[in-house]
Amino acid sequence: MTTFGRLRSFKNALDCCIRCGYCFEHCPIFKATRWETDSPRGKLVLLYGLLNGELRPGAYAAEKLFECFQCGHCEKACSSGVPVLKVFEAAKSDLFDAGFAPIGTTSTTDGGRCAHCLNCVRMCKHEARSWRGKVETDRRKCASCGSCLDACPAGAIGLGKGYGTSPDELRKSVAGFLSDPQNPDPKAIVFGCSWSSYPGLQTARRAGDDAGAEHRVIVTACTGRIKAITILEAFQLGAWGVLVNRCPETDCGHGGSARTRHRVEALRRAIGQAGIEPARLQSAEIPRGSPKAFTGAVGKFMGEIRPLGPIYPEVMR
Repeated sequence: MTTFGRLRSFKNALDCCIRCGYCFEHCPIFKATRWETDSPRGKLVLLYGLLNGELRPGAYAAEKLFECFQCGHCEKACSSGVPVLKVFEAAKSDLFDAGFAPIGTTSTTDGGRCAHCLNCVRMCKHEARSWRGKVETDRRKCASCGSCLDACPAGAIGLGKGYGTSPDELRKSVAGFLSDPQNPDPKAIVFGCSWSSYPGLQTARRAGDDAGAEHRVIVTACTGRIKAITILEAFQLGAWGVLVNRCPETDCGHGGSARTRHRVEALRRAIGQAGIEPARLQSAEIPRGSPKAFTGAVGKFMGEIRPLGPIYPEVMR
């Protein structure tokens, strides 16, 4: 029987929630599904029901709690000061002890492909990965940042649910924009992290808003999860340039911003050796909630790549 001992210590916090809905305005998962139980408010209501015996613990509720990018936007927006992430952390630990261990949005490792290099163990700031004869992920600690994806030389690391932010989903978004027959003038892909981009932009462009656009903004959970191959494939698909807008390194709780900077610097050297102007790939720090800085960085970037023109196909072979 689940007693929810940890969650019970946050009963007063749950009572403080006034169901206003401010929390889901910036939630990247809610934006992807528009489903109430995917929002922070919906999850708090689920927990309220579990704590008061109105709901029984089950796989559905557990799965919802483990589907979170832990970006913290809900806490920043909460008018009642509910420590949402701490509440979720307590509930996940209680559910885990009760035998529920869903994957949710956390990372996974294919043991058959794992090279046992332990890169992912060393680089995880959340200490969610450990070695016990094989690489294991503590799903209670995993922050779903995805920064471990590009650290794996064997490509053995994957994600549970990506909600538009997994490498495959990012690739599809890039390909869809650059090959859209209704848009004759696509030139650039702009990646942005949820922390620095959503509060300023409110949301990435909705479907159809990119008609005639020169660039597309693709917001992901953390730029640390953008694999090098995803950036290179954008050039293969016809992008004139790629800009990665990341949060300040001092604000990044995952270490993804610093890794992104190093990754972009390495890729700039690589494409330069391949005969592609390094200026076509850039990275910029964007403070949280600063749309002026975001649009300014994009405008500056587009002004630099337009004169360069398209990359000739033979260069990308």
